[in-house]
Amino acid sequence: MKTALVLNGPNLNLLGTREPAVYGSQTLADVEALCVKACASHGFKLDFRQSNHEGVLIDAIHEAGRAQAAGTLAGVILNAGAYTHTSVALHDAIKGAGVTLIELHISNVHAREAFRHHSYISPAAKAVMAGFGVKGYGLAIAGLAALAELAQPA
Repeated sequence: MKTALVLNGPNLNLLGTREPAVYGSQTLADVEALCVKACASHGFKLDFRQSNHEGVLIDAIHEAGRAQAAGTLAGVILNAGAYTHTSVALHDAIKGAGVTLIELHISNVHAREAFRHHSYISPAAKAVMAGFGVKGYGLAIAGLAALAELAQPA
């Protein structure tokens, strides 16, 4: 059974209290529970992490690349939070690790402030999911399963 790694960046630990009009009232624990169910329905184990520190996220992506190369990881779902718009280092880590990665946003970043319209993650990601609220996590896990299925030889 392969693992799906769900990485959450800065301030996502504040879900449920931070700008509920934008991010909803569900907590990160609620999101993790949603991901457990979605992973189970797609035959994945879940590795769910959150960090406010860029280097910790980079290390996790490097680790994910090694795990995917070893055949134990299906891929990564990354909600990089504000690092989406600032981190060339995360972009380089994704490309360098060669990991299959889906970029995820709870809100539709393209309907928000102009500085949120640019992503350093998107060019390195296999796909992008935005604007579905926390339900986007389940959709991204389904997308990761579809990508894994496409990658298997016929």
